[in-house]
Order: sequence, then structure tokens, then C-alpha cells
Amino acid sequence: MLRILAIGLLASLFFSSTFILNRAMSLGGGHWFWTAALRYGYMLLFLCSGLLLSGRQATLLDLLRLFRANWRFWTLSGSIGFGLFYSLLSFSASHAPGWVVATTWELTILVGPLVLVLYGHRVPKRALLFVMVIFAGILLVNYEQALTTSLGQVLLGALPALGAAFAYPCGNQMVWEAQRGRHPRIPHIDNPLLEHAINRMILMTLGTLPFWSLLFVCVQPPAPTPGQWLQTALVGLCSGVIATSLFLHARHLAQDAYQISAIDATQAGEVVFSLLGEVLLLGAVLPGPLGWFGVFLTLFGLVLYLQCQAPAKVAVQ
Repeated sequence: MLRILAIGLLASLFFSSTFILNRAMSLGGGHWFWTAALRYGYMLLFLCSGLLLSGRQATLLDLLRLFRANWRFWTLSGSIGFGLFYSLLSFSASHAPGWVVATTWELTILVGPLVLVLYGHRVPKRALLFVMVIFAGILLVNYEQALTTSLGQVLLGALPALGAAFAYPCGNQMVWEAQRGRHPRIPHIDNPLLEHAINRMILMTLGTLPFWSLLFVCVQPPAPTPGQWLQTALVGLCSGVIATSLFLHARHLAQDAYQISAIDATQAGEVVFSLLGEVLLLGAVLPGPLGWFGVFLTLFGLVLYLQCQAPAKVAVQ
């Protein structure tokens, strides 16, 4: 258990680059669509190049065949878990500081168990009080931002982040269910290729291509700024490849609903890492008393959440 929690926390460190660099691109005039779409373009390039350079051309061909055989599933899971998730998060970064978006994103801790319930699993219920502590912290952080900007601006930053917090575990859980074949409405994909996180990432990233094409037509964004090409490459490598590989690997090691929830909860580390990074690298202003108290409540609620669930492990049904 300690091992998978450590992997989850390490993933949160690399994930924090998303909030810092996305905010930097927003401040530099970059459009949120390219912040999102270019990241996954780079991810696909990095992941496929890695397979080719390591002499695993046959694996890449097998992945393409697996994608073609189940293209509807991969398009749906990839569009929800990667496409919708990251486009909403990138939109949020253009309206709120990165650490605020990261704090709001922590609502995924609450959403994770709800997603498991939607997929027909039983999860521990004793942690609901502590989840509400986390949610109270998120509200305080956004309330302080509303005092310094406007309610409309805060909602444009917070609401898409809340949507992203739901989309990410929902899409990833679809893949978890497909591997195990326990859900009647999700195809059972029994293939050894899915044992590796990078392979699952390639399949889900391929599934986002129709999503980005449709979103481009709807949004019609201006051309990306010069800085976006490099910064999205960094996000694609640090967050898209390294962090996502670590996170999905930890999730794959999970044996029950408690462990899945605990791994999802390690993402709270992104709040601290994002705040430190934004202050040090972007010269952001430190939060005020309400903001600090909100961050404290969020992290304190996480600790209580994990401690409360530890003796109440409930196996996935």
C-alpha cells in the first residue's frame, strides 16, 4: 500500500507542471485549445517514438490493431478521460491562478468514489465527513479569489475544473473495467498489452484524435504562440508521459476500491507543488489567510480521509 501511495505522490509532483505551465501559457497569450491539444500531440509523439527507439515496432503495430478492433471504446474512454478532462482544465487555467485550479481539481477525491459507485462498486462511506472538509477548503480558496476578482471570473476558473475532476476518473475507470470484464455495458478487452500503462496511454490518446478535431472546428482558435510549442512539449513529457504513466501504473496495482480511492487522493499533493512552483517561477502572489486556511483544510481532509478508510477496506465487487 505504501508503495502505490508513494508512486501516486510522485505522479502528483510531475502533474503539478500542468497547472504551472498552463498558467504561464495563459499569461503569455496562448489559447487554451492549443494548450490542451498540443500536449496530447506531443504525448503521442513521445510514446510512439519510445516504442520505436526501443525496438518494439511490433508492439506499436499490435496496439494499432487493438485500437481498430475496439475503436468505439477507445474513442469514448479517451475523449472523456483525456480529451474532455484536459480541455476543461486548460480552459480553467486561462481564468484562474494555477494553484487555485489545482485546489479545485482536488474535488476529484470526492468524485473518485462516486464514479466507482456509478460503475456498480461498493466503497467505504465513513469518509464522507472528511470529504466535506476537503470540499470546504476548496470553497474557501475560490471565495478568496472572488474577493479579489469577480464571481464570474471565479466560476469560469472553478466550474470547468470541477468538470475535469469528474471526467478524468470516469474515463480511466472505463479502461479498468474493460481489462477485468466485470461491467455488462463495457466490452471485455482481454489483452496482455493492457498490462502496461504506456500502452493504455497510447490507446486512449489515439482515442482523443476525433475529439480534438471536433473541438477545433467548434472553437476555431488562433494559431498557437511560439512559447506554447515548447511549453506544451514540457507538459506533455512531465505530466502527460511521466506523471500519467506513474498514476495509471499505481491505479493498475490497486486491488480494491479502497486502494483506488487512496491513489486518486494522492493528487492533493498537486496543490502544494503547484503553489510553490507558481510563486517561485511565475512570481505569483501568495494566498491570503482564507486561501491558506482553504489549502490547509484540503490537505488535512485528505489525511483524515485516508486514515478513516484504512481499516475499512472493501473489495471491488
